[in-house]
Formats: sequence, C-alpha cells, structure tokens
Amino acid sequence: QVVLISGHLDSWDVGQGAMDDGGGAFISWEALSLIKDLGLHPKRTLRVVLWTGEEQGGVGAQQYYQLHKENISNFDIVMESDEGTFRPSGLGFTGSAEAQAIMKEVLALLQPINVTQLYDGADGTDIAYWMRAGVPGASLRDDLSKYFWFHHSEGDTMTVQDPHQMNLCAAVWTVVSYVIADMEEMLPR
Repeated sequence: QVVLISGHLDSWDVGQGAMDDGGGAFISWEALSLIKDLGLHPKRTLRVVLWTGEEQGGVGAQQYYQLHKENISNFDIVMESDEGTFRPSGLGFTGSAEAQAIMKEVLALLQPINVTQLYDGADGTDIAYWMRAGVPGASLRDDLSKYFWFHHSEGDTMTVQDPHQMNLCAAVWTVVSYVIADMEEMLPR
C-alpha cells in the first residue's frame, strides 16, 4: 500500500522554477528524508514522485497513472504541492465524508504551527487521474498573495523561497504523510 507525495519539475519558460514547482518537489523529498532521519517506519510505503511534463499537458502524470493504475486499490492517498511553498494554512482534500473526518483529526496535530484548515477539493494536474478514479487526494494550501508575482517569470528563482516557510510546508507534508501511512486502515473511499 502506498502514500504518494509529490511535486513537479517543469521549469519550461523564463524562470528557474524554484517556486513552480521546485518547492513542492523539495518539501516532498524533505518529508521522506525527515521520516528516515527520525527512524520512523510506517506501515505503508511512502513514495515521492517528482513529476515531469505538467506544463505540457500532464504527460508525466498520465504515463505514471497508466503504469500503476492496475494497483489503484493499494494507493491510500495522493498528495501534490503545486502552489508555491509560502506560509501554509492547511490542505485541500478530495475524498469521502469518512476520509474527510479522519483528515480533520490528522490536521489537528498541526495546531502548534497553526496549520489546521481542511478545504474542500484538492488541486493538482498530476494527481487528478487518481482522484477521478476514487483515490483520496490532498494538496497543500498556502498564502498565495505573492504567488503570481513570480509564477512563470524571471523572478521565479531560489531567492523567492523563504526557509522558514518551506520548513513549515515540509512539516505539514511530513506529519500528514506519515500519520496516514501508519494508520491501521487505509482512508475510506
């Protein structure tokens, strides 16, 4: 059984792609690294996917889905960060009412860093195939007030990334993915 966390590598225009979506790729990798460094061993596999071709119609996600859809019943949740890694506020979530209730409890664990909001509907080109097929999905929600200052521009460089805000995003990704991967049962569909 798999808990999938992800971001994409697709700087295809004038910027470096540090925010879109290097930040999502980084926090996904960091979550896996933190869980390993803490010596934690969840019941399910944590898988990081660094998508490609998102800006070109999601061809990387489509290919991955085609290669793995026969195991769809083993995918517990798919998570994607694709709106920068600014100050996080919670998660967008797509799933059953029962799964939504569980996700609210999981996010309550993040009260110390004030990231507890569960919004209706996960976003993400790369996880859309899975969600349409009934797999629960989550996307990071953060402060988008400056997102379009940098999105697809020459300004999308590493200087956009705030280490403190990225650490908060990585903490959200780490806690949520680990807790779901270590629950007794998969999220209800």
